[in-house]
Amino acid sequence: MSALQLSHLCHRYNGNIAVEDVTFSLAPGARLAIVGPSGCGKTTLMRLIAGFELPHTGTIVMDARTLVSASESVPAHLRNIGYLPQDGALFPHLSVAANIGFAMPGSTKANRRHIEELAERVSLPPTMLARWPHELSGGQQQRVALARALAQKPALMLLDEPFSALDTGLRANMRNAVVEVLNDAGVTAILVTHDQQEALSFATVLAVMGNGRLRQMGAPMDLYLRPDDEQIATFLGEAIFLDAQAQEGYATCALGKIPLCTAAASGQVRIMLRPEQLRIDPIESSALGARAQVVRRIPCGSQCRITLALAPPSSGSQFSATCLDVLVPEALAPVTGSRVTVHVLGRAHGMGSPGKRSPSSP
Repeated sequence: MSALQLSHLCHRYNGNIAVEDVTFSLAPGARLAIVGPSGCGKTTLMRLIAGFELPHTGTIVMDARTLVSASESVPAHLRNIGYLPQDGALFPHLSVAANIGFAMPGSTKANRRHIEELAERVSLPPTMLARWPHELSGGQQQRVALARALAQKPALMLLDEPFSALDTGLRANMRNAVVEVLNDAGVTAILVTHDQQEALSFATVLAVMGNGRLRQMGAPMDLYLRPDDEQIATFLGEAIFLDAQAQEGYATCALGKIPLCTAAASGQVRIMLRPEQLRIDPIESSALGARAQVVRRIPCGSQCRITLALAPPSSGSQFSATCLDVLVPEALAPVTGSRVTVHVLGRAHGMGSPGKRSPSSP
């Protein structure tokens, strides 16, 4: 049985498409991350599920209970859906304990034990329960907001970019804490985010939206390694695209002969590699691999971005010389002007014929 099922959901603002024919289902306990550029419809989709907006057409069913259809709509406060916004949205005039217990029947005092249990679940010490929201850090405020949302015992948790205001280190720690809490509680969750790395680390299911539609949906690493088109590929991370000649499960390109993810491709193809699939060695280290020269070197902290001028695999090759950017550990980065050997790790993903592009951006 699905925990959540959306069927042909559509919504417009003043005649402009915001969500168009969105259909998917989530298994109980799944964590869906929705990514896409600003204006792609992901926040509107979240608001439709929460009940803050009503769709023009389509249905929403949660745990076999119809929330939205052509003939009925359950109000937001009766949907048993938790909501965690960007800023936590704590009540400034209430203590931490009162914020957590806001939706509980009865007084804060009567619910003290349950409030303490929720605080412990989100790693807030009991001493913080008497504090006021303005006395908390951003991460602590988000933990309080999460505890308050869990107090409703929701069947579904919606997270609307809840980590965007946090600094990098705290953001990762908070995300990991939320995943652990959701797993322990067995709550199905949907995260909307602009951060591709955040989506990949949070999700058990990943969806990319564009122009109000679902462009691709599936297991995070499936989308990362086998995107449907180049625009989805680049939206989920840095990618290297090369023209190649495919035959019998291999692609021959400027990097040499590379195994493909699928043997179905044949003839001229466009292939994709992720930068981490390339290993750079001194040219003397191996007779195998593609030859290249470092033409630019840009330090990026612990990593270094180097630009390689790649030579064709042979003098008679149909593939012209090309340049590509690669990230390598700073300590191992070759100097500008040095010659290196490029080795490809794993398999390339065939993207279709050379020059093929998706007609619309994600």
